[in-house]
Amino acid sequence: MNTATRRASTVAVTSGKGGVGKSNVAVNLAIRLTQLGRRVVLLDADLGTANADVLCDLQPTGTVAHVVAGRRTLAETMMEAPGGFRLIPGASGLAQVAAMSEFERARLMQMVQEIEAETDLILIDTGAGVGPNVLSFAAGADEMLVVTTPEPTSITDAYAMIKTVHRQRGGANVRVLVNMTRDAAEGRGVFERINAVSRKFLDLELRYAGHVVTDAKVGQAVRRRRPFVLDSPTCEAAVCIGQLAHRLDRNAAEPRGAGLLERISGWIAG
Repeated sequence: MNTATRRASTVAVTSGKGGVGKSNVAVNLAIRLTQLGRRVVLLDADLGTANADVLCDLQPTGTVAHVVAGRRTLAETMMEAPGGFRLIPGASGLAQVAAMSEFERARLMQMVQEIEAETDLILIDTGAGVGPNVLSFAAGADEMLVVTTPEPTSITDAYAMIKTVHRQRGGANVRVLVNMTRDAAEGRGVFERINAVSRKFLDLELRYAGHVVTDAKVGQAVRRRRPFVLDSPTCEAAVCIGQLAHRLDRNAAEPRGAGLLERISGWIAG
């Protein structure tokens, strides 16, 4: 296989604020995509407050902190996660990792590039907000999946994230997922509000990724430290995640342009 031309599709799962279920979406989406036959790596880049390993009931021996420090490679930190995807655990509670330098971000992305040849899809669970680390991952990915909820503050912060990334990288490919909705209609309505503002002020057309309903099974699975698509595979939330996975899977095999490293390096240089 020609590794110069073959590379993984990258999706940054991000949000304008915390508490919207972003990491839970990322973990369960990784499982559903794996079940569709894709080789999936989830990079927990929520640096400082990482919790994907907790949601999967894993005990990492190496994390992104070790990678940034030059003590491990990404391949050495990868763990087999429930459902068959590979997880690169994040570093929780480490301020120095959450405030990586430009050089450290570039080194991390170099390592990401090295695992692309054996991966179909890399999901990047970013932190919340518009800090430098979050923006570099979000702006560098092929697609940005912005997770919001119907709460007004979440909607406002989601738009702020979209606006900031768009200013850094014009023409960003942005999908919006509305989590914790009453039903499909509420999810579509929230999206239309964000998209209308985006069209008017940014001249940017967003794409609707779908919705995930509020489901008691999700909370139960979190308490068990088990992904809800495995704990309750037929629950409403799991069905919603499955629909999202099918949408993303249709794009996973498309030819790609510049790699993640090149785009992030360009963003840093700019």
